[in-house]
Amino acid sequence: MSRVSDATGNVLDKVLRGGVADLRPMPRTLIDKGPNRSVYRFVGGDPRGEPVLLVPPLAAPALCFDLRRGCSLAEHLVDDGRRLYLVDYGTVRFSDRRLGLEHWIDEVLPRTVRAVSKDAGGAPVHVVAWCLGGILSLLTHADQADLPIASIATVAAPIDMTAIPLIAPIKPLADLTNGWILTPVYRLLGGAPRALVKRAFQLSAFDKMVTKPYAIASHLDDRDFLAQLEAVDRFTDNMVAYPGRTFGQMYHRFFRANDLAEGEVDFGGRRISLREVKAPVLVVAGTGDGIAPQRAVHKLVDVLDNAAEVRFETAPGGHLGVLAGRGARATTWRHIDDFLDTHAG
Repeated sequence: MSRVSDATGNVLDKVLRGGVADLRPMPRTLIDKGPNRSVYRFVGGDPRGEPVLLVPPLAAPALCFDLRRGCSLAEHLVDDGRRLYLVDYGTVRFSDRRLGLEHWIDEVLPRTVRAVSKDAGGAPVHVVAWCLGGILSLLTHADQADLPIASIATVAAPIDMTAIPLIAPIKPLADLTNGWILTPVYRLLGGAPRALVKRAFQLSAFDKMVTKPYAIASHLDDRDFLAQLEAVDRFTDNMVAYPGRTFGQMYHRFFRANDLAEGEVDFGGRRISLREVKAPVLVVAGTGDGIAPQRAVHKLVDVLDNAAEVRFETAPGGHLGVLAGRGARATTWRHIDDFLDTHAG
């Protein structure tokens, strides 16, 4: 009877109140703003602690770190006493189509790190980044050694594209056409539209899409499960477009040439090597991640030769789940906690 009562209450909340998830964002204060960046300090935490900066990937909403109350990495870190910050890139418009990855490496992330350090009284910054956010953070640190970065924790950040099953079937056709299978499309559209990004993310977990109605029906009494589904749906609905030049660079340099697998990337004759990374690095891979499989992520360990420390961990979950899934609370978040505790001044 208890399960029936729970299920009835959950259904009524979904129908009459719009859902069961607590989607209120963690309170925060804007401390810096510029092109493609809004930098926030979360309310709470220890004001004497070293700053921790959350860095999202491009095209994904920054709420990946604050998915819902009870399953929010931001909430967890603040409750743990961390002095926490977040950078949000905002909405990508057609007018941003000429922005390349250099914009984030040269401008957005360096200015963000310096703003956070200044707000924290000059303390070095601990970066916690997801997916492409981790790659951009590492490239930024490698390119600008003077930035006040104390450590970098990456979650689901792939650099070996040959190890990604979703890409493997497409690459021969892209090579055969010298990359022109997608080039005219993203040039015409000014990038990868948010609708396309959303569909690509959903297709990466196609099996879960197919079984979702059954999963909901069989978990009507599980409020936490239903709340997580609602939060993930909101996250997916808020995907952002890729700027045209950025998407082109990712397509040609990362996907086709697989430059990052060797630890270097060429931006028009300017090479940045991940072997210049000196800070300690945590690398976390999801054991069920179809977008960033374990082998594609583990390759980072091989190219971070000069980092003060490279720690590799695995955790259950798909691409978003390893960062913000219900299981991440006892796995990925603990790895991040241990890493931050080790390297906090």
